[in-house]
Amino acid sequence: MLDLLADPQAWASLLTLTALEIVLGIDNIIFISIMASKLPAHQQHRARQVGLALALITRLMLLASIAWVATLTRPLFEILGHGVSGRDLILILGGLFLLAKGTMEIHHTVEGQEEAGVAKAVATFGGVVFQIMLLDVVFSLDSVITAVGMAQHIEVMVTAVVIAMAVMLFAAGPVGDFVNRHQTVKMLALSFLLLVGVALVADGMGFHIPKGYLYFAIAFSALVESLNLIAAGRRKRAKAAQG
Repeated sequence: MLDLLADPQAWASLLTLTALEIVLGIDNIIFISIMASKLPAHQQHRARQVGLALALITRLMLLASIAWVATLTRPLFEILGHGVSGRDLILILGGLFLLAKGTMEIHHTVEGQEEAGVAKAVATFGGVVFQIMLLDVVFSLDSVITAVGMAQHIEVMVTAVVIAMAVMLFAAGPVGDFVNRHQTVKMLALSFLLLVGVALVADGMGFHIPKGYLYFAIAFSALVESLNLIAAGRRKRAKAAQG
């Protein structure tokens, strides 16, 4: 352990991997925030904490079983010349779940069923946490495989994951509150989850889409929406001043 502390390469790996883990956790934060918003206000913060705690536990368990994770990349069968592995199956199922869940949430938001209380009546704390746990497995798998490929020491991987989860835990509250206050932002977040779902399915089928493209798309949309919110705020202030 002391050798690692004195190794500049280990510190560089830690910083790089921590930053990458935080970036890879953006979609996890958005999903947890949207799912938690279906619960009563007094349960949302706890649901976000439980969801991120489950994500941390899942990542640490997968890191502790690196040998088993490595077997998930071995092809189990072939479809149209593409070898499908256990990892591919998990990514495809996770992507389909995100596509279905994102579509359903967009439907509820646009149709106004949340205001009618339909979503609140269906959502329970246990049900929301269970859905978060399912997606945590998918996000954790992708994250751990990336960590294993970038770092040589398990201590570096674990430290990077813990630091990234602490940052995500700090950011989940403000992100969730902001998404809840602005329906248009929620729609953008749901659209991002649809993009992530498509990327997961494509990756599982052998077509890798770099997440940088997805992040650029959502960042550009977020910039445009920020300008819209600023303009709307100015219009409200001007109208109030005239009134």
